[in-house]
Amino acid sequence: MAQTLAQNAREYPVVTLTGPRQAGKTTLARHEFPTYHYVNLELPESREMAFHDPHSFFGLYPPPVIIDEIQRAPEVLSYIQVDVDEHRNENGRYILTGSEQLDLRAKVSQTLAGRTALLQILPLSCSELNRAGVILDRDEYLYRGFMPGIYRSNLNPTGFYRNYYQTYVERDVRQLISLRNASAFEVFLKLLAGRVGQLINLSDLSGATGVSSTTLREWLSVLEASFVVFRLRPYYKNFGKRLVKSSKVYFTEPGFAAYLLGIREPGQVASHPLLGGLFENLVVAEAMKARMNKGEDSNLYFFRDNNGLEVDLLVDNDQNLVPIEIKAARTFTAEFFKAFSLLRRLGVPFRSGFVVYAGELETSFRDDKIINYSSLEQIL
Repeated sequence: MAQTLAQNAREYPVVTLTGPRQAGKTTLARHEFPTYHYVNLELPESREMAFHDPHSFFGLYPPPVIIDEIQRAPEVLSYIQVDVDEHRNENGRYILTGSEQLDLRAKVSQTLAGRTALLQILPLSCSELNRAGVILDRDEYLYRGFMPGIYRSNLNPTGFYRNYYQTYVERDVRQLISLRNASAFEVFLKLLAGRVGQLINLSDLSGATGVSSTTLREWLSVLEASFVVFRLRPYYKNFGKRLVKSSKVYFTEPGFAAYLLGIREPGQVASHPLLGGLFENLVVAEAMKARMNKGEDSNLYFFRDNNGLEVDLLVDNDQNLVPIEIKAARTFTAEFFKAFSLLRRLGVPFRSGFVVYAGELETSFRDDKIINYSSLEQIL
């Protein structure tokens, strides 16, 4: 991502970084641009100055500048627009970060259209951790997750995610909507964690929480806007009514999902009844990171038809489809490739399918391949 950020700063006057809180946006920006001025709009005094006296604000923090949590004072975007229009030949003047996308993306796109690059920063990936010398196994990754702070300060994951929920998730939700039933919201969040990799059915969740499906739909939108969860949409092209229409839900941070499911040590992972869903969450999130870190659209889907044929992940690279099956097992079996044969019979055009699993053996089976999840970045 550092390379993508630097390239975009050379090409655009403004680069806007969005993503979950604590995912490393500020650290990355300050590391890549150490000579820039810096201001955080979470600080009340900085936010007040930006809102009430923008001329003094930019006098104190002139470009080139990193403005953190821009969603807290979107009014300054108009002043940034005027400034970059007056300095048309100067790129990289502003690095903006934001942790909420409900309105921020629309405001940035509207005010800074053609002037900003938009990049999404997600938590660390397996390959990034491996390059830093942190090589863990499946269960440890699922327990610890990928938040930079856990590794930087060697924090206890349980305590980190408890504080993460109370400090960021719940607070962001309260800022975006009028949350009147915090306990029901927490139940809803835990139910989502118990359904990672499954089709979203808000009617079922409504019965389990005692909250209307309309309210749950609003809560889900806010969780997406705060980068807590994301949806994986079904592949739909050229197959008409044979495909399901509902999306699946995943957590941006698999470690947070594990925390919500009561996992408090790595030894609980292997025997957990939702191991398959948690591992699938990890792999889908890794695929998302690989795409985002390159500055590319996700183009990630899943495939399921009305006869029950399903492929966990489908990458659409300009009509070049890459189907990916996800298996939490550590041992290879040829049965892993069965879905690819059925997919070919259905007429879905692709050259090679990939099975991503937790084992070490990487091999081929006819045209298809099996790889360890830490190698996923190489095929995306």
